[in-house]
Amino acid sequence: MSGTEAFLAARDLLLRHRRDHTAACREFRWPELDDFNWARDWFDAYLAAGERGARPALVITGEGAATRSFRELSERSNRVANGLAALGLGHGDRIMLMLGNIAPLWETMLAAMKLGAVVVPATTLLTEADLRERVARAQVRAVVCADAARLAAAPEGAIRIGVNGAGGVAYATLLEAPAAPGAWQRTRASDPMLLYFTSGTTSRPKLVLHTHRSYPVGHLSTMYWLGLQPGDLHLNVSSPGWAKHAWCCFFAPWNAGATIFIANQPRFNARDLLERMRAAGVSTFAAPPTVWRMLIQEELAPYKGSLRELCGAGEPLNPEVIEQVERAWGITIRDGYGQTETTCQIGNSPGQKLKPGSMGRPMPGYRLRILDAEDRDATEGALCIPLDPPPASLMLGYQDDAGNVEPLQGTIYRTGDVVSRDADGYVTYVGRADDVFKASDYRISPFELESVLIEHPAVAEAAVVPAPDAMRLAVPKAYVALVAGHAPDAATAASIFAHCRARLAPYKRIRRIEFYELPKTISGKIRRVELRQREAALAATGTAATGEFREEA
Repeated sequence: MSGTEAFLAARDLLLRHRRDHTAACREFRWPELDDFNWARDWFDAYLAAGERGARPALVITGEGAATRSFRELSERSNRVANGLAALGLGHGDRIMLMLGNIAPLWETMLAAMKLGAVVVPATTLLTEADLRERVARAQVRAVVCADAARLAAAPEGAIRIGVNGAGGVAYATLLEAPAAPGAWQRTRASDPMLLYFTSGTTSRPKLVLHTHRSYPVGHLSTMYWLGLQPGDLHLNVSSPGWAKHAWCCFFAPWNAGATIFIANQPRFNARDLLERMRAAGVSTFAAPPTVWRMLIQEELAPYKGSLRELCGAGEPLNPEVIEQVERAWGITIRDGYGQTETTCQIGNSPGQKLKPGSMGRPMPGYRLRILDAEDRDATEGALCIPLDPPPASLMLGYQDDAGNVEPLQGTIYRTGDVVSRDADGYVTYVGRADDVFKASDYRISPFELESVLIEHPAVAEAAVVPAPDAMRLAVPKAYVALVAGHAPDAATAASIFAHCRARLAPYKRIRRIEFYELPKTISGKIRRVELRQREAALAATGTAATGEFREEA
């Protein structure tokens, strides 16, 4: 059986059991692959072949509007691959891709994969200093960018490729290369393909190395969670440069043979997004809870259109949002969980019973363990993936700054997250292992407390950390960013304290509140580690923060 046939068989099994989670988990096996190149052996050989090739693969609206069929993307990515090869780039070379949601992003991703080069995705929000650091750490040979200043900041040794007149080698010249496949080196499924920088919420960003098997094939689990089917029009709201974009704007939709829909906006506008979704006939939609909370400010009912599946992931989604969407559209938003290092590990797949607060159950292909502090199996503890053998979807390992990759060792991979699991196998997120703390000898999950805080109408965002306390060891303190129009005063703090008292057990209650601009990574994730350090520094001096409100006061 060829690699294409093995991949197709695994995909089709999941499509057959798309509403039967038990059967999918029982029967699914990751396809065994030797030589495999997803861009050539799946995208070109299957999606772009025959009548399927004429179907739209990518539809971009707004800035950079474009429509590409599978066949057009196949031919254009061949040209780009041949153009990159003419510049001396080939198998194993690192190509940094710093582009927004424009067609060259998808064309270059496919082209680099066909060459056997390693793509280093980068957000367009990187500063020039960030860019230089990442080029050095990832040992990048070429940078593809549409921003002239950032492209110019790339180190002299890097090949600079400019999109839309950004300078360097013009992207348009790459498209002048032949459309026929070149004499590209064959890739093994185990060859490196993607090198991601993590968000860096608790430490310096790590470099996560994925292969031609781990992300393309691994995202069969993500396809299953999203509920994608051939011919769907799929919209995912996320920014290029981060793993979630590859999850839901590249591999998962095209694994299913769905069309990727992009709605570019100069600034997020909920009503405009809803109108475009309805007009285009979007059938599957995924977005972070921040977007969902903006959408419910609009009258949702008129915009259901062709929607069938809704998903959310990445941060707490409070029940009120889920209920409002369900009342308006008759569809429940389904949660999911995964990491840059993996694909979707846990999720509420279509047709399954949902439990409030739960992320769902392990996806097909995943075996998970929950271990306590002594590494014994438990109902609450560290979420781990057994390595006997590892799932196809797990990274090759972390790369250090010298370019060495330390493969995963031991019998388990630790995700760094703490979860609980009930008798039916449903998993609930507790928090990052580094963020969970004790107060009066009770374990406190910041995630749980933050989920309650954001239900208050004045709270836009919140981060809970331990504040050292002489009597209780630590007490939960909330750093709060307010919704516009709410004053950072004692009355607002009292209202939030009262809200939490009514919804949390006494040992979990928020004891201190400070209105504060939350420190974040470049990807927008809150760096609680900085807040913990701030609390420790304040405690060391015996002073309270200016503007801090305490419950007892």
